[in-house]
Amino acid sequence: MNATVENITRVTAFVDEELEALGCPMKAQMQIDIAIDELFGNIAHYAYNPEVGPATVRVEVVEDPLSVVVSFIDKGVPYDPLSREDPDVELSLEERRIGGLGIYMVKKSMDEISYEYKDGQNILRIRKKI
Repeated sequence: MNATVENITRVTAFVDEELEALGCPMKAQMQIDIAIDELFGNIAHYAYNPEVGPATVRVEVVEDPLSVVVSFIDKGVPYDPLSREDPDVELSLEERRIGGLGIYMVKKSMDEISYEYKDGQNILRIRKKI
């Protein structure tokens, strides 16, 4: 599917369907939904800018401990959002640099997050225990 802001709701619905089938707790589902909004939104805004390109979202279930892994894959500009320094949340809003808060929230709410650039693709994975 195309990496557009309009498709965030489609991606979220797809992932939620999988989560509900697993009996995922609502708190974990809401945290994953927020991560989808942030991560797919970043792909939509920056990966192909100003063009539009494809993005793939995969959902996998991993045992021991029971977890959901959501992978975001695009062929846009190589970018590792994890390489960016976390924002200093102790600073006032006026003192804080712009950007980085969304990925910081994703890092804090997921059990694991990883990035790799492989075969011309950005691959960002989040893992949440359920």
